[in-house]
Amino acid sequence: MAKMDYSQYSKLSPFELKDNLIALASSHADRLMLNAGRGNPNFLATVPRRAFFQLGLFAVSEAELSFSYMSEGIGGLARADGLAARFHTFVAANTNKPGVVFLGKALSYVRDQLGLNADEFLFEMVAGILGANYPEPDRMLKVSERIVREYVIREMGARSMTSEEVDLFAVEGGTAAMAYIFNSMRENRLIAPGDKIAIGSPIFTPYLEIPELNDYQLKQVLIEADPKAGWQYPASEIKKLEDPAIKAFFLVNPSNPPSVKLDDAGLQAIAEIVKKRPDLIILTDDVYGTFADDFKSLFAICPQNTILVYSFSKYFGATGWRLGVIAMTRDNVIDRTIAALPEAAKKELDTRYASLTTEPRKVKFIDRLVADSRAVALNHTAGLSTPQQVQMVLFSLFNLMDTRQDYKHAVKALIRRRDAALYDKLGVAQKDDADSVDYYTLVSLEDVARELYGAEFAAWVLKTQNPTEILFRVADETGIVLLPGSGFGVQHPSGRASLANLNEYQYAAIGTALRKLAAEYYDDYKKASKA
Repeated sequence: MAKMDYSQYSKLSPFELKDNLIALASSHADRLMLNAGRGNPNFLATVPRRAFFQLGLFAVSEAELSFSYMSEGIGGLARADGLAARFHTFVAANTNKPGVVFLGKALSYVRDQLGLNADEFLFEMVAGILGANYPEPDRMLKVSERIVREYVIREMGARSMTSEEVDLFAVEGGTAAMAYIFNSMRENRLIAPGDKIAIGSPIFTPYLEIPELNDYQLKQVLIEADPKAGWQYPASEIKKLEDPAIKAFFLVNPSNPPSVKLDDAGLQAIAEIVKKRPDLIILTDDVYGTFADDFKSLFAICPQNTILVYSFSKYFGATGWRLGVIAMTRDNVIDRTIAALPEAAKKELDTRYASLTTEPRKVKFIDRLVADSRAVALNHTAGLSTPQQVQMVLFSLFNLMDTRQDYKHAVKALIRRRDAALYDKLGVAQKDDADSVDYYTLVSLEDVARELYGAEFAAWVLKTQNPTEILFRVADETGIVLLPGSGFGVQHPSGRASLANLNEYQYAAIGTALRKLAAEYYDDYKKASKA
């Protein structure tokens, strides 16, 4: 590859840089590009999808009952009367279809294990999958919210919490959740230009980029995880949160890209900070929590201070569905902080939310999120589409009903085998870390160089080689796309590889190619040492 000036790429986000790397990696017709830079999984949950489509067929037949006297192609709204009997007939006639069998068991589980009204559930699912009505309530369908709450509480390690303590807002994936929360925090005077917010680093890039926008102009205080301590936050970093000027702490747990969950000591240390700083707002994005062993979210540890973001995208292989939730406890510091605003600010907010209710000061923050997501005036059309909510419910039930957690064990084993294949061929030992999730891996330039060829070679690489140039060379010579760790706030040179979107033999090929490239750099080092 001809020598190029890569400084033009230094300020690009990793996702913009990715496009340039992909273009280079795919420019050679004689080989296959391996894009390990993207977190979109190539696995997915099939049973709840089968159930979705079978439910859709049943629902359409229900719609056609209303207008059966008319020509084919027109139907009416679903009707509750006799629905359960017709559904049981449908299940009995289709016992050879896995999706239908699942639906029958789901109805039983909702009634007998969750204690919900089976008729209400069935009607909500049938009407919802038809998508013929605006979501009602707009924040989330009633029975759907109760079911998804059970799933979220269990998977986030908050089993001691009761479902009635938690409110959910169904949103278009974690991305929408992030945008809505930033916006509503600003609109409700929880953050303002010039305020400090803490960011747990490394982190998903938008959390670093959004605060710098003109919309927010926030000052960032990085709470930096230590790679030498298994990517946990040192006590000295967590102590930064004691600063009363820091309005909020945003983090991804398990982290992106190190893919490591907060350990018990870290959770407890943050809980101690909250005791000293009961005003501190925490936003925890826990999309990878379902891949962790014995996961516990800060939402379970500091529930009154924490806004939880969870997405169904990665675990269920549903990035295209755009399914996520924002969760908050009904008794929370965010609502108390808004209630304690100066009277002038509260009057401005009264005016903003006056179209929603005659008592706008009683509107909870999570409902303000819903209104703000549609510029308040369009609040009556807010909410995630009802078919999307139905699929979210079926995903949740699939997990709740799987007493052996077969799907979870399978996907966790899948990504861990891929991790092992990459590092086996690279010739570098995997670190045994019980807190590691392995959805991504950070290939450390320094660690790989040291383990393969020693400390002096590692020092030479760090001193003489441009990490961005190495990523471009990898793309050009091997067709492999890795994202720069620096784009996620990683402080040492590294490349992020997703372990979710390629097959095992391809990760082995990545390891082999990277080791070959390392050998070439070592040859250059030996020549330079003799010169």
